[in-house]
Amino acid sequence: MGFLDAILGRSKPVRPDLDQLFALPSAALTLQAETGFLSTGSGSVCFASVEGGAFLRLQDDIRGLLDVGTRNGGVPVEFVQDGYGYSWVLVRHPADDTVSLVNDLHAINTLLQEAGFGPHLLCSLVAFADEVHSRPLGLVYLYKRGAFYPFAPLPGAEDRRDTPLELQVRASLDVDLPMEPDLARWFPLWGAPGLEP
Repeated sequence: MGFLDAILGRSKPVRPDLDQLFALPSAALTLQAETGFLSTGSGSVCFASVEGGAFLRLQDDIRGLLDVGTRNGGVPVEFVQDGYGYSWVLVRHPADDTVSLVNDLHAINTLLQEAGFGPHLLCSLVAFADEVHSRPLGLVYLYKRGAFYPFAPLPGAEDRRDTPLELQVRASLDVDLPMEPDLARWFPLWGAPGLEP
């Protein structure tokens, strides 16, 4: 960071560290113990949509890598576009296999990054649910910030979120995960694939 950057308040962007995703399985145990939220087995990677043959080949590469497990009882990968025009790669595993889910999300992010689509990567999401109250919760990894934040849409309420729950989850996971300190960057992910209420 240069002298002018320091004076003008600009900061150097955080370099993405995809290995942070590997902290999610232990964070899931903490989340279950402290809040009662359990993994649903769903996870997804979001990126700005890209057109062209290179991207179609990349989709085939992702399918080839992750669908290998389909022959052995695994679950195929899905490509979804949301109502805002963003693309998602959705992966589903048994709810008790957070390790395999995180490995697949890491592999997708790595493939996208190595293929030159790193600037288009936005976030990864792992879905949780509270069986008592049927509340959904997503732990979101911001690719460009290298940090996590919780997103809790309110069931049955359009475009409203459970902010007290999000703050409770942040406090519970502050030791397990690098949490995004700027609450303005806790973007709502309305309609995120895999995060159904």
